[in-house]
Amino acid sequence: MAERLRVGVVGCGVIAQVMHLPHLLELDDRFELHAICDISEPTARACARRYGDPATYTGWEEMISSESLDAVLVLTSGSHAPIAIAAARAGLHVLVEKPMCLTVDEGQQMLDAAQTAGVRLMVGTMKRYDPAYERLLEVLPQTGELRLVRVTTLESPWRPYLENYAMAPPSPVPEGILTQLQADDEVRLASALPDADENTRYCYRWMLLDNLVHELNALRGALGEPDLVKYAELSPRVVNLSLTFDGVDCHLSWVDLPGIARYRQELAFYGLDARATLTLPSPYLRGEPSELAVEGGHADAAHSWRTVETVSYVEAFKRELIEFHNAISEGRAPRTDGSDGLHDVALCHAIARVHMTGEPVSRPSEPAGAEVQA
Repeated sequence: MAERLRVGVVGCGVIAQVMHLPHLLELDDRFELHAICDISEPTARACARRYGDPATYTGWEEMISSESLDAVLVLTSGSHAPIAIAAARAGLHVLVEKPMCLTVDEGQQMLDAAQTAGVRLMVGTMKRYDPAYERLLEVLPQTGELRLVRVTTLESPWRPYLENYAMAPPSPVPEGILTQLQADDEVRLASALPDADENTRYCYRWMLLDNLVHELNALRGALGEPDLVKYAELSPRVVNLSLTFDGVDCHLSWVDLPGIARYRQELAFYGLDARATLTLPSPYLRGEPSELAVEGGHADAAHSWRTVETVSYVEAFKRELIEFHNAISEGRAPRTDGSDGLHDVALCHAIARVHMTGEPVSRPSEPAGAEVQA
């Protein structure tokens, strides 16, 4: 039997209620939900009643100091650095939702705190645990054979996807808390991009760190670290990026389409005689499988073939939690550890710089500082 870990959850928002809390309950052979914390006390109590009646808190500091925990899941909005650092110093393993933080400097502080304490730090880029994504890695043409990579994300309204789930009713947040959290975000964003205008900081925060970090992390997991960010166009409605991975061009487009609740994301890899396209559904649809299309053929011949695979109905968020538990039990780094998450933050920062300056940036995912291409 696997050892059960006593877990505290900080943040009971949409993704906690749709994914993390139900899966913790399903994985009760591995996890014991010991405490729940949310800035809204009614929300925390409603979630506690639904998920085994753990202790409830409105302040994460009190939860960490009062409870006998093994691990903490940090599912809040904004930077996860303050909670993650405090939890690591208290000897707790930490899983943070993406993005791990808003600046490279605080990400490094998170890594240092976890390393000093000897605990695991994991970042919740769950698409890396999608069974279809793992199958993609098995059939992906070798980098030397690739000619082009294309990523397209059609963003759509997400609230209609929630109608199928039992959610805690909306409740007010104590006056001043949201203003304080927003001000904290602004300070961190100003530190990350001191010379940026308001639009660039907004796009860095919401288009890159909050949305496209998933696509960028999936690309890094499949292709390794990028060589170059050649071009970046950022706006709240459309994002266009051009990168290279080991000399292979990668074009990424993200577009907000608020008129239709139909999210769609494709990662397509084109080789000389093989193609692979991963199509992912909305992350708010629990158990909805991703689809992998694999194509092949022969040069100078009409013969070609295409297969479409449904690999599994097991939810990526659930497999992410299993990886967190296994990493702790086996004393190893999780697949998407803090170092991996820090590379994502560095890459998002480099993309924002390219948008600001128009100058390509080489080694863009290196946290130590990317270089402007001459």
